Order: sequence, then structure tokens, then C-alpha cells
Amino acid sequence: MAELEYWTEQVKKGRISRREFMGRAAALGVTAAAASTLLAQAGVAAEPKKGGDAKFGLAHGATTDTLDPAAYPDTGTQVPFWGSMSNSLTEVDAKGNITMDLAESMEPSDGAKTWVCKLRKGVTFHNGKDFTADDVIASLRYHMGKDSKSAAKAVLEAITDMKADDKNTVIFKLSGGNADFPYIVSDYHIPILPANSDGTADWKSGVRTGPFVYDTYEPGVRAKLKRNVNYHKSGKPYFNTVEFLTIADVTARTNALTTGEIHWMSRADLKTLNLLGRNPDVAITELTGYGHYVFPMDVTQPPFDKVEVRQALKWAINRDDINKKVFLGHGVTGNDSPIAPSVKFARDPQPRYSYDPERAKSLLQKAGVSNLKVNLSVADTAFNGAVDAGVLYQEHAKAAGIDINVVREPNDGYWDNVWLKKPWCADYWGGRPTADWMFTVVYAKGAAWNETKWANPRFNDLLVIARAETDEKKRAEMYAELQQLVHDDGGALVLVFNNYVDAHSKKLAHGEIAPNWEVDGLRIAERWWFV
Repeated sequence: MAELEYWTEQVKKGRISRREFMGRAAALGVTAAAASTLLAQAGVAAEPKKGGDAKFGLAHGATTDTLDPAAYPDTGTQVPFWGSMSNSLTEVDAKGNITMDLAESMEPSDGAKTWVCKLRKGVTFHNGKDFTADDVIASLRYHMGKDSKSAAKAVLEAITDMKADDKNTVIFKLSGGNADFPYIVSDYHIPILPANSDGTADWKSGVRTGPFVYDTYEPGVRAKLKRNVNYHKSGKPYFNTVEFLTIADVTARTNALTTGEIHWMSRADLKTLNLLGRNPDVAITELTGYGHYVFPMDVTQPPFDKVEVRQALKWAINRDDINKKVFLGHGVTGNDSPIAPSVKFARDPQPRYSYDPERAKSLLQKAGVSNLKVNLSVADTAFNGAVDAGVLYQEHAKAAGIDINVVREPNDGYWDNVWLKKPWCADYWGGRPTADWMFTVVYAKGAAWNETKWANPRFNDLLVIARAETDEKKRAEMYAELQQLVHDDGGALVLVFNNYVDAHSKKLAHGEIAPNWEVDGLRIAERWWFV
């Protein structure tokens, strides 16, 4: 029946769990045995089982990558070294809820200025060392030093004190209340590392607590890990080994999947998705998360230092046209707020940016700018379709008298040589499950990953106030204003909130897929298995 086919497709795509599917099938009068058969045919195994060596094709990875969690730039490091080798204190589940990981509980007091964190007992590092409160303190302090360049520094600045109450308890003191603190410590930049004897954190050895143990690594090529037989999560992981290959070219990734060189690939080619979907041995997964594609401008560099120029560029692009032609509708058109529609306190700022070349011309005149010519650096490693989006934008902007020179940068080294270096470029964000987290990491003054170098005084003051506000109605109003400020004054042009569209061999199976990050919340190695 058509309805059962629909729900089968939803569970294949990871939009509903196996349990939810079975419930819907029962409501339609389908027996449990028949429903299980349908799931098996769709590549969704009834029960996880152990064994096998899995290979994953990732769109990212560079020869300059390292094991240093302070600088994990993309899935090339995030997936193997955080999602596969490590654990944080907490993690986000498939519903977007915060759950405990190495923490057993986190309880607030004093208006969420104090958090008591009880740690999971019996956890050991890959080298056999016991996990204790000292490791937590060393791991977080690594990102908090005065000279730290960590992308997590901004979100941890509110911590004024950490102390071990005993070996299984850490007490955090914050400068102000923060109800989102358990979300913050789930950040993939903050894996728990073993503490050295001098109290510093050891990231260089690759010793962690996660489901897989470091084996070999060739930066920008591959990372191979083997099962941690002493993992603290009962029954996990399922694979014997996992290998992550950097395959930046989407055609090469697709070929690797169809020839059996890999079992799973990220960021499927939307242009050939229908063709790939016809392959009887391949399954497609698609879900909407918090991720978005952007063209960020450095607002400290001319001509982007003029707000009228920034706004003109925002009115000179036809985002719906790009969504339709480049992303083939696999996303939600952006409006220059980075807060995904599904995130709490999300508000669509007004007016919505639409394609209006005449308005763009008027803004340029107001700025005293004529014959605007700017460089836009792009590469498809930023996101699939970045080059095509740039070229299409170039055509849109001509009607506003804007000459956009699309600079096609090499994929390799893009994150080291272009992002945060060139005044205008392409980028992607996995998004964050809370508004405060996204704003603090990317838009707050001085944040390591403030790619636009934006420093709006009202925004920065209000961000601190909103973080500590416990009245939900007042907090909603504050986050609405914060989103409006980014929309009106900021330097980030948000193209779309992209769907995560991946493909895998039907030899693989999975449960409900988490949308908080790409690659099943970056934890595909822990959560998937062979049929």
C-alpha cells in the first residue's frame, strides 16, 4: 500500500526510528513479520550485529589536518577523531535533546551559574588509564588558555572556575547563568582527553575513550581505526575496523561507492541523485538539520566595511534561483539568520531578502560606491555546488551593476589558505542546536571562528544578557532581536539551510539518524552496522 511505502522510505532516510515504523505498520494492519521483511529489504536491519570492516568516503580532509581538537575544521577530522575515537561529557540525540555521555548527570543551581557534573564510573581510556575529574578539567582548560586559538574558546569563556569535588565529580562555576551549558560541552572540539602528570591535556597521542582506537593516519588521505573492546557503551561499536577516506571530488566519491571501494559517501551529487537512487544496491538518506551554506564577507575590509554594500550584495542575489538550480530544492532558502527553523527561538527576520537589483543599486548609491567589483573565492570542498552558486550569483548581480569575479580556489588547502584569509569566500556550517551556541561561536566579537570579523556592540551586549535570562518569553524576544541584527548588519549571506543527502551500500544498516551534525551527528562509526 502507498502509505506503508511512504513510511518505509521515511525509515530508510532516517527520519523515523525502526520502532516508530513498526508502530505505524501495525496501525495499517501489517504483521510484525511482514514489516520486518520490508525493513530488511530496505537495508534497515532488525537488530545490530557485530563484525566487518567499514569504509566511509568523506568530502573533507587536508594534508595540514592534525589530531588537535582545538582546530577540527570539518568532517575530515570531526568524524574519525571526535565521533569515532572520542566522547564528550554530553551528546545530542536524534531528536535534538541533550543526553549524557561521559557525564552521568549535570545539575544546575544558583540560577544556572553553578553546574555539578557527576561522571560515569568505570570508563577507561584506550591505554587503560581510568577516566577521572582531572581529565575533564585538563580537557576543558586546554581550550581556555589566554593564548588559545581554539574554536571552543568563546563558548567556554563563561567558566570562571572548575574543581574536582572528588574523582567522579566536577563543579563548574559560570560568570552568568546559562541553561544551555550541557549543550556547550557536547561540542566536537571538546573531547575528553587524558590528563598529563602536569595537569595539561594529552591530544597528541590519540588516546581517547571512544568506540574506536587510533591505528593509522595519513592527513588528507585516510584515517583507520580499530574497535575498542573495552568501550563503556554496552554492545557498541559494531564494526571491527573503520576507515575514513578523503575524497573531495563528488564524482570520485560516487564512483567509489558504486564500485564497492567504500560503503558510504557523504554529500551525494544532487545532479545525479536520481540515477544513483536507481542502483539496487544503494540507499539514499536525506534529512534536514541545522546546517547551512554561506558566503561570508570580512566586514573590516573594503568595500564590505560599509553596511549598505553588504545589504546591496544581499539584495543582488536570487537565492530561490540558486536553491532550485544548484541544490535542486534540497534545502530551505536562507534569509541571513544562521538559526535553523527547527531550533528553539528561531525567528525569520523581516524583510525577507529577495532578488531586487534596483534596491541594490540604490544602496550602492547611498554608500557612494559605483562600479563595484569584488572577488568571491569558491571551491566545492566548501559545499557541493559552491562554484555553481558563485557563477549563478555572478549573473544575478550584473543587473545591479555589480561585477563579481568568481575565483575558483583549489580544494586542497582551502580551509588553511582561503577561509578566514580571503575577504569573501564560500563556507558551510553544521549549525548548532541552540541559538546562543551558534551566535557565540561564529558571530560574537573575538570568537575564533568569527569569519566575518563582525563586532556589533548591541549584539554582543544582548547576547550575554539573553544567555542568562530564565524567562522564556523575554529570552525569545532577545533572540529575535539578535537574529534581526545579524540579518540587517552582519556580513554573512546565508544561501540555504541544506539537507544532508548521503548514500550508502545496502550492506549497511542504521537506526534513526541524528541531524545535529552531518554523518549521523558525526557518530556514524558508533551507530551503524553491517546487515
